[in-house]
Amino acid sequence: MRPPLSRAERECPTVRQESHSPAPAAAAKLPSWLVAKVEFFLSHTSLVATPHVPEVVLRLGTEAVPLWDAVARKLGAANAKAPPYWGFAWPGGQAVARYVLDHPHLVAGRRVLDLAAGSGITAIAAAKAGAARVTAYDIDPLAVVAIAMNADANGVAVEASAVDLVRQDGAFDSSAFDVILAGDVFYDHDLAGRATAFLQGCRAAGCVVLLGDPGRPLLPRHLLASRAEYLVPVAFENQYTAAATRDDRHCVRATVWELEIGAAATW
Repeated sequence: MRPPLSRAERECPTVRQESHSPAPAAAAKLPSWLVAKVEFFLSHTSLVATPHVPEVVLRLGTEAVPLWDAVARKLGAANAKAPPYWGFAWPGGQAVARYVLDHPHLVAGRRVLDLAAGSGITAIAAAKAGAARVTAYDIDPLAVVAIAMNADANGVAVEASAVDLVRQDGAFDSSAFDVILAGDVFYDHDLAGRATAFLQGCRAAGCVVLLGDPGRPLLPRHLLASRAEYLVPVAFENQYTAAATRDDRHCVRATVWELEIGAAATW
């Protein structure tokens, strides 16, 4: 039986505030390359309450392509190898964040890892729900900046790292975590296969693994059990990103899944 849709069509106001650069004293202690990334992030994002998870505020962009172009122009091509996924609240991530906040016992007092964290929305939700320690991983260095700034905006502690956990030769000690969260990681065939293998290893080691996804074809449904479904408001021009205003959104169905133990992946 399908779980009830939680807060599916709730309207929420958009909260915005002006961008600010790092305080001079704080900026003086940072390397110049990091100051440049922080200043870029602050100048190209606005603080908003995410439609489906208004408890979490994030600094988000408004359009993906202009933001990506700005990364290449101002920070150089080396920083623009991947789209700025960190600049948007994707529906799978919003679904997992909503589920965690509605079921805080899943993470309270536990060590939580957020894989391919992007903006950090699920990591922040876990911290708000009482996790003992939260670590967010994303291979984009700008995502690490976004996660740190967004965590600070929400008054929570989240460790952020640009280590690529799913590379095949990577060494990872899953015993350091109790819960693994991942939203919107099954959009690319190569990443989907490596992420599946990584997450299965975590599950076999005893971690609870929760995934959020809006129905992408690469999702390994044969390994998963549905835990909740939500209608997540997204932008009309991009069904996988959160809408900025009430007039610019419709809803997509996003599901929270739990990875079951013992199932064999077929990649």
